[in-house]
Amino acid sequence: MIDYFSQNLWQLWAIVSILCLILELSSGDFFIMCFSIGAFVSLIAALCGTTFTAQVIIFAIASALSLWLVRPVALRYFHKAKDERVSNAEALIGRVGRVSEDIDQNGYGRVAIDGDDWKATSADGQPIAKGTRVTVLAIDSIIITVQPASQEDN
Repeated sequence: MIDYFSQNLWQLWAIVSILCLILELSSGDFFIMCFSIGAFVSLIAALCGTTFTAQVIIFAIASALSLWLVRPVALRYFHKAKDERVSNAEALIGRVGRVSEDIDQNGYGRVAIDGDDWKATSADGQPIAKGTRVTVLAIDSIIITVQPASQEDN
């Protein structure tokens, strides 16, 4: 098998390129993709009949150039609104939920949002009755601050 690959190195580079693309699917930061590009360029060099040493050097150079030239462009193009995207708990701010357990005056209660139940406090310290629709104003650790939802939020 080693003899076969030594005579058909382009297949080795094709396997490396495809494996790097598969690994890139799990990361999404376009780092491993650059090695896939380097392996593809080495595949072309192997088809042209260059030596294995030259192919490895071409792989290293093409990968480095991809990291320097291709990755920044790909990040800008595919991650355009990265700074604007909110995730996890910050995505709750502005959402509307329903009080599932009375919120006491200057105390705590519970609010259900999309099937999750959050510990909540009122923004103005006033009690909020069970069943009232509320809007999330802020989040501090696992406690959300809410106010009764306006008619536009309903």
